[in-house]
Amino acid sequence: MHLQQCGAQVVVHAPAKLNLFFEVLGKREDGYHDIETLVVPIAWYDTLYFEGDATGKLSFRCDRVSGPWGSDPKWLGDFPEGDQNLVVRAVDLLCRRSGVRRGGRIRLVKRIPTAAGLGGGSSDAAAALAAANASWALGWSWQELAQLGAELGSDVPLFFAKGPAICRGRGERVTPLAARGPLHFVLVRPPAGLATAEVYRACRPPELPVSLQPLLDAFERGRLDELGGRLFNRLEPAAQTLSPWIRRLREEFQQTDCVGSQMSGSGTCYFGVCRHARHARRVARRLLARGIGVVLAVRGC
Repeated sequence: MHLQQCGAQVVVHAPAKLNLFFEVLGKREDGYHDIETLVVPIAWYDTLYFEGDATGKLSFRCDRVSGPWGSDPKWLGDFPEGDQNLVVRAVDLLCRRSGVRRGGRIRLVKRIPTAAGLGGGSSDAAAALAAANASWALGWSWQELAQLGAELGSDVPLFFAKGPAICRGRGERVTPLAARGPLHFVLVRPPAGLATAEVYRACRPPELPVSLQPLLDAFERGRLDELGGRLFNRLEPAAQTLSPWIRRLREEFQQTDCVGSQMSGSGTCYFGVCRHARHARRVARRLLARGIGVVLAVRGC
């Protein structure tokens, strides 16, 4: 997440994310699942503009833009408008907890598709908290904002880590990792999405969880081939029972020379790890010709 203050306006670039590892440890009494995941933000952003005022009123506008995902709603997906949007809920929550009586005008430029496993809605909520905090000069630390964000969604805190991170608990316990140089990816968003809750319902936690440590060792040492062979997502088999696109994408990526590939989060976005930016662009061109969805070459950040 990148924040800039330009006069009275705060601009935040809210990144998407990819899950290099995702294990489901078990279901909790509160209905959530305990997980362990290694997350890498990627350089593909929604942009949030926030301009505070003293009226106490909040206005929100969302613009879908054309680009790699296209302006067709089938690519960006459906997302709540008005008071149900996570951006509005985030700013309202910060307003109430801080005790301020301030308002603001919010414009969200939406590029990250929903129901794709990319965390776009959670990233937007984190951006809204950061923008309102800066505009209203509240002085909250990013750790405090992350704790507040956990009340909005399990993925919101990870976007305050400013880079790769391990997330545990239901996702709200975040341990930042030192970046070892940018990773390069190619990702595909097929024409259909998946609801996170449905994927979790179809998932069966294992008796013996897969260990994160081998992938973490490869990640920290920058061993790309070993990292590609250690990618893991417990949710992928469950997602495959709900969408034929998961098997199709896995088979398509197996025909490429990516060092490894898998589904991100609860899907349906699928990604491959590439050796460098030129490699990612080459694989992206090949996958684009296959007509399997919208394709993007992107680096980690």
